[in-house]
Amino acid sequence: MPQGSCLCGAIEYEYKGKPIETALCHCTDCQKWSGSAYTSNVIIPSESFKLTKGTPKCYTNFGLSGKAHPHYFCGDCGSSIYVQPVAFEGLTVIKAGTLDGGAADIEISIERFIQNRNHYVAPVEGAVQAKRME
Repeated sequence: MPQGSCLCGAIEYEYKGKPIETALCHCTDCQKWSGSAYTSNVIIPSESFKLTKGTPKCYTNFGLSGKAHPHYFCGDCGSSIYVQPVAFEGLTVIKAGTLDGGAADIEISIERFIQNRNHYVAPVEGAVQAKRME
C-alpha cells in the first residue's frame, strides 16, 4: 500500500489501489503552491485515501471552474500534501513528492496547462499534452 508524509513527519497518509492518472500540472496556481515550475500528481479515488497521522491545515481558493479547490498542507513544515477540488468530485490529488520510499518517481500520463509550462521544461515524451483540465 503506497504511503506518504510531509517533510517533518507530522502528517502521514496511505492509499489503496492504482492511480487513476498521473499528471504534471503547469497552472499558475500549482506553480505558486509548490514554489516550482509545476506539480507532479497522483490522482486516486478519495475513498481509497486515508490520513494515518496528524491533521493537515487547509487553504481554499477557487479554480477556473469557479468551484472550491481546497489545498491541504502541513501546518508545521508547510509541505503541500494533497488537494480535493470540488470540480474533481470524489477524487484526491496527491502531490507525488510526498510519497515515501522513492515512489515519487512516477510515469506521467498527462501534462495539463501546457501553455503555462516554463521554457526550460521539456514536454514528457509519451504524455498527453493538454491546455486545460479535460
